[in-house]
Amino acid sequence: MKIIQQQLRLKARKRGFHLITSEVIQALPQLREIKTGMCQVFIQHTSASLTINENADPTVRQDFETFFNKAVPERDPGYLHNYEGDDDMPAHLKAALLGSSVLIPVHNGQLALGIWQGIYLCEHRDEGGPRNIMITAWGE
Repeated sequence: MKIIQQQLRLKARKRGFHLITSEVIQALPQLREIKTGMCQVFIQHTSASLTINENADPTVRQDFETFFNKAVPERDPGYLHNYEGDDDMPAHLKAALLGSSVLIPVHNGQLALGIWQGIYLCEHRDEGGPRNIMITAWGE
């Protein structure tokens, strides 16, 4: 059993859904050494999240942003946690809905994503700043 782990610091991005698949792959060149296994990508933040979805048409990412902004509106008078601004509590809720990690099979040294799948960084803050990702892969 081989275990590989690497931390990746992503540059600050504007609010929205951003493909980071290539950055994850570049951060873990040793992935080629695993023929059969798993890879977990975990974000070390509570106001951003990760998901897997459409990697080709950018309007999908725009529609994700539209949906989540409608589903979890800002300036809800019921929110108590707003220390860092109007996008603070909504960002935490959106991150809770989408999750902090994705788990992807590894096959012949590559992430076994479907042809139209990519890993999204879901940035839920207007000024989220750089984000830390922990990538762990294991297998034979």
